[in-house]
Amino acid sequence: MQRIAVFAVVLGYASAQVRGQSAPDLSAVHQIKTEAFQNSKVMDHLEYLSDLYGPRLTASPEWQEAAQWAMKELKSYGVENVHEEKWGPFGRSWSVESYTADMIAPRYSHLVAAPLAWSSSTNGPETADALYAPLTIGRWYEFKKNRENLEKYKTEWHGKLKGKVVLLTELKETKAPTTPVFTRYTDAQLADIAKAPTPAIRRNLTIDQVDIPSDPKEAEKYLDTLPNELLNALYEKYDEFSADLGALLKEEGALAVFRGDRRSHDGILNAEDAGSYSAKRPMAPPTFVVTDEQYSRMVRLLQKKVAVNVRFELRAKVSSGDVDAANILGEIPGKKKPNEVVMIGAHFDSWHSGTGAIDNGAGSAVMMEVMRILKKLNLPMDRTVRIGLWSGEEQGLFGSRAYIKMHFADVKTAEIRAEHSQLDAYLNLDNGSGKIRGIYLENNDAARPLFEAWLAPFRDLDVTTISMQRTFGTDHQSFDDAGLPGFQFIQDPLDYETLTHHSDVDTYSHAVEEDLMQASAVIASLVYDIANREEMVPRKSIVKDGKLLSY
Repeated sequence: MQRIAVFAVVLGYASAQVRGQSAPDLSAVHQIKTEAFQNSKVMDHLEYLSDLYGPRLTASPEWQEAAQWAMKELKSYGVENVHEEKWGPFGRSWSVESYTADMIAPRYSHLVAAPLAWSSSTNGPETADALYAPLTIGRWYEFKKNRENLEKYKTEWHGKLKGKVVLLTELKETKAPTTPVFTRYTDAQLADIAKAPTPAIRRNLTIDQVDIPSDPKEAEKYLDTLPNELLNALYEKYDEFSADLGALLKEEGALAVFRGDRRSHDGILNAEDAGSYSAKRPMAPPTFVVTDEQYSRMVRLLQKKVAVNVRFELRAKVSSGDVDAANILGEIPGKKKPNEVVMIGAHFDSWHSGTGAIDNGAGSAVMMEVMRILKKLNLPMDRTVRIGLWSGEEQGLFGSRAYIKMHFADVKTAEIRAEHSQLDAYLNLDNGSGKIRGIYLENNDAARPLFEAWLAPFRDLDVTTISMQRTFGTDHQSFDDAGLPGFQFIQDPLDYETLTHHSDVDTYSHAVEEDLMQASAVIASLVYDIANREEMVPRKSIVKDGKLLSY
């Protein structure tokens, strides 16, 4: 999750005028807190989503089994109109059946490894010599550098990879981590988030004109000046590069590919994709990520001219063609304004080396818990409350974008749908298991006094910060792109970025129960307040003549 600081203020008490319009119902807040803290089911939800159903790669059998369980649970709470809504086609269905990897010469060593998604299966166990052929791969936004490197290696690799296990990751000096593994935001950090940055003009560029600084901090500042449409294009460029890399390796006859872990410490494995998920493009060769400790050992041996021989096998269940994916929807109908909708959501899909507990089983479990709390208390709500559990987020927000296009607006053509005027607000949770510390408003100034009032009862639970920050890389962005009020929560980091994010330790053991209980109470209270406010949450965009205008 990329976070770009734009503008923030520490939450305070709202003005008397705003309180008169949007003061929280403290009796309802008390009931919600009591149910969320004393009768919580959020960890039960998470156990099933992670321990039983495990990883939920989009369009995989595991995703579908987890979806059937989640829909059954939502129905058992009394949530109505629970259903899957298909979108697509997405790409290949891919699921691991078994795998193994070993170094057998010059000494035997079982390799701690994990296959990358949409890798090809092997023809049974295979043995081959390793070849160190490193490719420098930049960050997701360094699309020009990545493309230039790939073009360069098309020539350098030609005729050299056939029948080899290619060690693709460039060996770098391994340094012991100096930052804490588990952290919470300090008052100073929250105060820093509250500082207004130097104003910057929004850049109106084509993707070919984008020139991102090499320094990561300066790159973040530059990225914040780009519109969401251009950020989406950068994600797509990286996906294209990844697919072309996998295709090139297969064309050159590589028998398999081993990669080192990008975090480079403590045996953590971060397993994402090997190449294209689309059946229109060739699959990447069998591709594994190996712990840095073992990967670097093999590279050093090869650099000393010592032959390294490996044995490996991958059995994956893969569909013959592209298949549809789906989102999960359910509703609590409103009493007075049932056609107006408050939405909550989280992405239901995950990567596959862990069990998808933190990213984003935690968010999905919390949003299911919010629906349970609201139904259990039977609190009167004027507007309909709808939950959306999305698929395809990890591949590019595909599920939520498809939902937006189907119901609200075609962002590319700026055409709006009839339901566009009926969506009040969307609340998203996708930053791991940490407690909520505030909310990102995506530059929606008019919404700030409302959230100041609504979140005031949770100050003693450390909900203190309202930020004008733009944050991207998760499903609220799909709503914001369509001119709808979409918001993402600020959460304590915990070990999200340092350990669990897309890794094999993304498991139930890393979830913090009291934090997820707190998040459930905060979001349920917000939903109740928004659903009963006389007016809808203000919007940034303007609709004219059936078209969505940029803002």
